Amino acid sequence: MTTTDLQGLLPGLDVVRKDFPILGRTLEGGRPLVYLDSANTSQKPQVVIDTMVDHLEKHNANIARAMHQLGAESTAAFEEARDKVAAFLGAPDRDEVIFTKNASEALNLVANTLAWAEGDLRVGAGDEVVITEMEHHSNIVPWQLLTERTGATLRWFGVTDDGQLDLSNIDELITERTKVVAFTWVSNMLGTVNPVAELTRRAHEVGAIVVVDASQAAPQLPIDLAAMPESDRPDVVVFTGHKVVGPTGIGVLWGRRTLLEQLPPFLGGGEMIATVTMDRSTYAGIPHRFEAGTPPIVEAVGLGAAVDYLRELGLDKVRAHEEAITGYALEGLSTVPGVTILGPTDAALRGGAISFELDGVHPHDVAQVLDSRGVAVRAGHHCAKPAHQRFGVQASTRMSSYLYTTPAEIDAFIEALNATRDYFKVG
Repeated sequence: MTTTDLQGLLPGLDVVRKDFPILGRTLEGGRPLVYLDSANTSQKPQVVIDTMVDHLEKHNANIARAMHQLGAESTAAFEEARDKVAAFLGAPDRDEVIFTKNASEALNLVANTLAWAEGDLRVGAGDEVVITEMEHHSNIVPWQLLTERTGATLRWFGVTDDGQLDLSNIDELITERTKVVAFTWVSNMLGTVNPVAELTRRAHEVGAIVVVDASQAAPQLPIDLAAMPESDRPDVVVFTGHKVVGPTGIGVLWGRRTLLEQLPPFLGGGEMIATVTMDRSTYAGIPHRFEAGTPPIVEAVGLGAAVDYLRELGLDKVRAHEEAITGYALEGLSTVPGVTILGPTDAALRGGAISFELDGVHPHDVAQVLDSRGVAVRAGHHCAKPAHQRFGVQASTRMSSYLYTTPAEIDAFIEALNATRDYFKVG
């Protein structure tokens, strides 16, 4: 393969890679690390690591309750992180940003509180919730639990043979009975980029709430909620910190103020209250109503540094890099006999995660041989078993690039994949 015609790679890629200390690792056998598992978790730049260490070394204290200088500093850092995340999403109101422990908790928060809500907002018997066949389990199971517990009906969009949402029956699926439409912005298994505006507009026409899982979108697509027309703007967007070069243990739920103010608390405890007596409690306003107990303080501070890093690079440039390197990987995979790609084969229609099969070799064996050659990928169902069942497979191998991935690493991956074929004597 040749890299001479690649366009769109991140400017100063060699310099960017130096920001990520782990990328300089040498693995067993003296092989350099080729990290192609960023859809699972991204690597962290030094600025995120340093920011978190600095907070722990110099400012560590609980927030909003310690009446001393360290407490004030810690609170200020935590709330500054909220401001940074709001800017990252283009959120109209910083108080619409709620910190959770991950995207899964954020989705469960919404699903549970919709069961407890009052009035027309409550999901109950006779209502319908619409999801898709390509969802991560985190955007399937909470809605299954909601409908099972309330008597509502769960429905879903299917997936076409080329990995796109099948919208041919959109008017049959999204109807006056629909209360919630929940879908992924970018599929973690198929890589598909879904039509957020079209789906949101249709859902809003029937008065449904739209919940978007942006866990795979936030790392690689520019998001500007305030710039979206009201009809096209989802009501809830969630993502997780560890996929946007931030730490684990921190997630984000953005929701429209008008929706969040109608939802009851999800968890009870400290900080989410206005007053407490032995008879009853009243609750704080948003966002604190949904942040019970001591939050992930240093993780939020680290996430703030992470989104600052991405904004400084420019999400438009990150997206261009992802599209270029993904196109290069798709080209390389097309040269390997016996490879079947699951999902779109046009880089412009997908994110950086590419799931594939190699004829005659189990995905776990593929991943193990690649690992022996220093190439880190993921094998399994990627928490998307229904999507795998749709394509008649139990598991797949998934490579996923990111802003620090080089063409040379893709070359090493393709070389290792050919070596895997030779090792198992297939084809």
